Amino acid sequence: MQVNKEQNSLPINEENDTVNIREEIEKYIYHWKWFVLGVFLTLILAFLYLRYSTPEYSASASILIKDNQKSGISKELEAFKDMGIVGGGSSNNTDNEIEILKSRKIIGNVVDSLNLGFIYSREGRIKKSEIFGDKNPIILKLISLNKEFLNRKKDTSFSINFLSKNEFQLKNEHGDIVTKNAFDKVIKSDLGLFKIVRSTKFDETSNDIYISILTRDKVIDYFKKAVNIFPVNKNTSVLNLSITHPIQEKAENFLDELVKQYNLDAIADKSEVSQKTKEFIDDRLEAIGRDLSAIQDKVKDFKTDNNITGLSGEGELALATANANNEKLIAIKTELEIAKGVYQNINKNSSNNETLPQNLGFSDASIAESIKQFNDLVLLKNRLSVNAGSKNPQILQYNKEIEILKLNLKKSISNLIASLETQYNQTNKEANKVKYKVSTIPLLERGYIDIEREQEIISGLYSYLLKKKEETAISLAVTVPNAKIIDEAYSSGVPVSPKRKIIYLAAILLGLIIPFVIIYLRNLLDTKVHSKKDIESALTVPFLGDIPRSESKEKVIVGSDARSSGSEAFRLVRTNLDFMLASKKGSKKFIFITSTTSGEGKSFISINLAATLSLSGKKVLLIGMDLRAPKVTEYLGLESKKGVTNYITSSDLTLDELKFQIPQAPTLDIISSGAIPPNPAELLSGDNVKNLFEEIDTEQDYDYVVVDTAPVNLVTDTLLISKYADMFLYIVRANYLDKRLLAVPQELYKNKRLPNMSIVLNDTDPKRSYGYGYGYGGYGYGYLAEEEQGKSWFGKIFNRS
Repeated sequence: MQVNKEQNSLPINEENDTVNIREEIEKYIYHWKWFVLGVFLTLILAFLYLRYSTPEYSASASILIKDNQKSGISKELEAFKDMGIVGGGSSNNTDNEIEILKSRKIIGNVVDSLNLGFIYSREGRIKKSEIFGDKNPIILKLISLNKEFLNRKKDTSFSINFLSKNEFQLKNEHGDIVTKNAFDKVIKSDLGLFKIVRSTKFDETSNDIYISILTRDKVIDYFKKAVNIFPVNKNTSVLNLSITHPIQEKAENFLDELVKQYNLDAIADKSEVSQKTKEFIDDRLEAIGRDLSAIQDKVKDFKTDNNITGLSGEGELALATANANNEKLIAIKTELEIAKGVYQNINKNSSNNETLPQNLGFSDASIAESIKQFNDLVLLKNRLSVNAGSKNPQILQYNKEIEILKLNLKKSISNLIASLETQYNQTNKEANKVKYKVSTIPLLERGYIDIEREQEIISGLYSYLLKKKEETAISLAVTVPNAKIIDEAYSSGVPVSPKRKIIYLAAILLGLIIPFVIIYLRNLLDTKVHSKKDIESALTVPFLGDIPRSESKEKVIVGSDARSSGSEAFRLVRTNLDFMLASKKGSKKFIFITSTTSGEGKSFISINLAATLSLSGKKVLLIGMDLRAPKVTEYLGLESKKGVTNYITSSDLTLDELKFQIPQAPTLDIISSGAIPPNPAELLSGDNVKNLFEEIDTEQDYDYVVVDTAPVNLVTDTLLISKYADMFLYIVRANYLDKRLLAVPQELYKNKRLPNMSIVLNDTDPKRSYGYGYGYGGYGYGYLAEEEQGKSWFGKIFNRS
């Protein structure tokens, strides 16, 4: 009978939706050895990874960013506060200072200061290891670098091979010898001029030292990405600096130098205004000094030429009055000259990147304040432009504010100049009145008074500028850094990466997860029948028993002294047959054996079941009725014999002529299928087959007749002779038959096409314990142990599951 598999869905028995947790766990516990192997292998990999990976060390430092507006002036500097050279200033924004600390400019200064672009390493057994600081046996000292080398885009590397205490070989990156040189001798190359110097750790027997010279931009990019800077909390200006690096000492040195370069840069910014003021005053002093020198020479010459040693009483009075006016003129003239100089400075500063001279003593306090604000904005913009581009919104805002301040300053200073010129003219008129009085003084005294007045004006201006120069020098001397170091760079010396505990834990988890996933996917994609549970969940057909996989090479595994799990399983099936056939009347019991497809072990079951029945003292006949693919003689390794086909096609043969025995079961009679006919279905549906079974039933003296038939899902042969059976054993092979094909025996049972049908599960795993029961691993008295004998230790542990 051909059954349409697509029209027969699996069942039948409604499966319980609840999950048996213990059963699910046992599916994985059964494969415990693979979990152990997985964990073992991943732990080995983790050990090798930790053994040869480069450890990373973390170094950290903390600094306090000072607020120039909130931080008070120290007692030592209070004395200069009234000069306007200390105090005030712009506030420091923490976010801006973080960006400045991480700027390429500052990090570039650190790279240059510590020579971080030079990497020294030594070859190990597996990999190269970097050496740094005191551990380095040699030091490369640069004398000068070629411009072409500075502009290179690729890294440069070479190695040093020690020949003796005084000599070494220089090799290129391919290991070719370039030159042989002595230590401390200047070497000329594409790099420039340099020399190799021995350190205190020099050892001529050590391995080659590899030197890599990285491009400056590459090193800056690395450290810019590696360093982390963040505030301790939102309400404080304390910053925490940290970096992770394979060399602990290098990490600490980098952080310390970073803070140092940041402070130097901040001091340079703060000193810029004072430096500009100093340069301005120096220029003015130089010019006025020349004028003062000339007028002093003129006074000396006048006195010498005219033999004048002093003035009369009237001349002294006139000179005192003139001096009072001169002081006013000096003050006005001084401020006027400074205002004109600042005005010229503003006109020259077209890029808005330069500060203006400050603390020059303008009478208009608003101008001094505006200059201070202008300088603060320029400094802020210059510091921000280290990282930000010209189109940055903050830069654009600063430029706008600077431009507005510049215009206001120009107007204010222009107005101041006009006002000072007016004052100067008025004061000069008063001086002319005094001059008229002086005119009544004798001619020589009057000439001397004119020269003396001019000398005092120039001398007063020179003295004022000298005073401002000293104030500016003090301002430069007392400039303090932006950052106060709270904690210098420190590393505990314990690697932060890789984390050994986490790596080993991850290895254990991975070793468990990989087998779990593989087993889960295998079970998920597996559609084969494996156990009694699979049978009972899909079929309502009675289950007679299961036959475990036989490791024996014997064809007939049962015998009077056989103690294997397979032989015991056949004895159990034999016992169950007695219950199934208890209601059968008559002396002979016809047991037909079939399956869904070929290859499920029908012939194996037929032969061994017949042998098992014969061992119990019963007379048994085994008939091969699979006429299309005879398997009995082939399975037993015998030549083809005359059998059922010959009997039903010829009237000359008797059943006794067809019977034969085998040494393994001498009391068992066997009739083979015989020759393969061209029309087996027609032969099986004929009267000769009926006569065959009637003759066996009436004339032959047998207790059991076991009939090996064809698979029911492939041909109709078995259904044609099913009416002669007292019972059908339907063979299902574990790990072979697809669960979807279980619809075939269910349909046959439901429609009662095969009488007294029962299921036998063949080729089960004797050690598999999940599903139902305990399997045959714990069956009887060590039957499995006998089968395990002869296996290697590896085969016993990792047997097929």
